[in-house]
Amino acid sequence: MTDATANGQTEMLTTADGKPLKQALASAQAYAKRRAFFLVLPLLAFILITFVAPIGQMLHRSFHNEGFTVHEDVTSGKRTPIMTNLKAWFDENPLGTVPEEPAFAALAADLIVLKELRAAGQAGTRINYEMSGSRSMFTKASRKAKKLEPPYKEQFLKLDEDWASPQLWRVMRDASSAYTPNFYLAAMDRTKNDSGDVVMVNENRQVYVKLFKRTLFLSLLITFLTFVLAYPIAHLLATLPLRHSNLLMILVLLPFWTSLLVRTTSWMVLLQSQGVVNDSLVGMGLLGDENRLQMMYNQLGTVIAMTHILLPFMVLPLYSVMRPINPSYVRAARSLGATSWTAFRRVYFPQTVPGIGAGALLVFILAVGYYITPALVGGADGQLISNLIAFHMQKSLNWSLAAALAALLLGGVVILYWLYDRLIGIDNLKLG
Repeated sequence: MTDATANGQTEMLTTADGKPLKQALASAQAYAKRRAFFLVLPLLAFILITFVAPIGQMLHRSFHNEGFTVHEDVTSGKRTPIMTNLKAWFDENPLGTVPEEPAFAALAADLIVLKELRAAGQAGTRINYEMSGSRSMFTKASRKAKKLEPPYKEQFLKLDEDWASPQLWRVMRDASSAYTPNFYLAAMDRTKNDSGDVVMVNENRQVYVKLFKRTLFLSLLITFLTFVLAYPIAHLLATLPLRHSNLLMILVLLPFWTSLLVRTTSWMVLLQSQGVVNDSLVGMGLLGDENRLQMMYNQLGTVIAMTHILLPFMVLPLYSVMRPINPSYVRAARSLGATSWTAFRRVYFPQTVPGIGAGALLVFILAVGYYITPALVGGADGQLISNLIAFHMQKSLNWSLAAALAALLLGGVVILYWLYDRLIGIDNLKLG
């Protein structure tokens, strides 16, 4: 900005302390940005440390496993390369090469190193992820590695004939690289055959795709049931006088004040064969004692318990969009000749769609990752993919497969979020 002088010359505007106004404004804006950045810095650091970093580590773990290539001493933290001789043989010989004496000699040399490092169990466990029973082969062979003499192939076959298995050598070849897509293949019930082609695993071992489908189906069913139950509740909350709606809202929020574990075990008491529901039905003569309903340790128990637990997450977004709706809109439609159903369908319901979308998205995302409730009331038929992820994390210790399953689940949620944004628009999301 400038000021005109008497002789037609222009003079730049300045602040009271003599600085050019443009420069002062730029400095003030830069200061405001720095101040805003430092204000949000703690929250940004919290998100990076507790959210972004763990997800990044999980995604890295899903295709990285160095259990067959590096041994790390838990006390000193020293990392030592292992299986180096066998890896060199794999690098020099293409896939499909029949392992002969040089391959078994390299294996024998590496087993001696494993014995000294006490890492045979670690290397065997990595191979055991893809070929059951191989851990014991490694531990047994490492104990006798120093006594093995040429011809090594003959000595190994005397220990266990499976040392000549093409599948074993194919798995060891894949494991000789710390980075592998095999965990994602396993998470989709696929594997590699002896020639390296991707094929489906045996039918009796196809578990994960079935669990993903069950998780998707039950999550959609629970989302639909919560919508059917929550819509009239939210409508009642929005239309009742404030004195009554506050009391009803307390009842809706009451589950949030109760431990999830307590709510789940309460459903176990209600739904079991000798539980309250069955005893009441038998006492009223509606069921015979020998015909008690099986509502526990199956999908029915999972659906009932999770629908109850997740119901408030559908009620609250619906209530948040129903409360501001002016009731005169529906009355105006009725006065113009519309029936109650037409007025609801064409006037009231479209205004609640953002709340429906938000509630459905929230309930579905929570349902696909639920763990405690399916574990306690679901049994074998009511387990979800999250329960198998927990199994691999806590029992089988196959963290890479657990990470691959979790990554696929995360990918499905991201795709759902993208579809919601394309069909409804994330700007229309109403959570409160």
